Amino acid sequence: MKIVIAGGSGFIGQKLTNFLLKKGHEIIILTRKAHMPSGKATYVNWLTEGASPEDEIRSADAFINLAGVSINQGRWNRSHQEQIYDSRMMATKELIRIINRLKKRPSVLVNASAIGVYPASQNTVYTEESREIADDFLGRTVHDWEKQAEQVEAAGIRAVFMRFGVVLGREGGALPLMVMPYKLFAGGTVGSGEQWVSWVHVMDVIRAIHFVLEKPLHGPVNVTAPAPVRMKEFGQTIGSVLHRPHWLPVPTLAMKWVLGKKSALVLEGQHVIPEVLKGEGFEFSYPLLQPTLEDLLVK
Repeated sequence: MKIVIAGGSGFIGQKLTNFLLKKGHEIIILTRKAHMPSGKATYVNWLTEGASPEDEIRSADAFINLAGVSINQGRWNRSHQEQIYDSRMMATKELIRIINRLKKRPSVLVNASAIGVYPASQNTVYTEESREIADDFLGRTVHDWEKQAEQVEAAGIRAVFMRFGVVLGREGGALPLMVMPYKLFAGGTVGSGEQWVSWVHVMDVIRAIHFVLEKPLHGPVNVTAPAPVRMKEFGQTIGSVLHRPHWLPVPTLAMKWVLGKKSALVLEGQHVIPEVLKGEGFEFSYPLLQPTLEDLLVK
């Protein structure tokens, strides 16, 4: 399969590229960088003046869109929020333009998304059938991002929105920052501790993306492990795995002072279940939190 990846140099993108190459797929990575290291993947310039990536791609079986400014980096002031939003809208709009110019169009666009589209709640359980949209920055961003990507369906191309939960990995994602206080013997409950953490191992994210490439799915797909936990249990499990105390609470006001609006990522949460993946027979390699953390923090 010939697969085009936007955002292939990021935390998830690098792992996905290596995984797909090992599966024997032909990979094209869209990049803004003038020179990229040679390897099994092909690099094509895009989003720069004079770039015409469609002329080099010519045809593709699938597109995967992971492009966009990270929500985990920087403080969520107005400027950074605009970068997060605009980068996603611009990249997706350009992908649709490229797809429409190809001689052979792909059958599927797999578009990154986030469970932040759902409102924060301690009681509601969200599945792909849930229609509630969070009335905040992240909710609006995800909603508009999915609507932009959905436009490819007018050309008969199925669009899949991979709503990632809190992605856990050794080198990136949320885990390194969550673990740091415990390594300093200063770990404890963040905020009330009752907020949900719908987490997922990064390799299950990679496997889920590959899974939907080969299944006739479209629309939202929650990419979260089937056993979310509350923040207090999440922290206690980190402490248990690292043999560190879970004792020093982090008050809500302190998190808001340090992180500003971005504090919502850790102070609020959603209880999300991956009903579509479960219904299609996808088997998580890491369905439970403790073995997941042992894999990422001990092995």
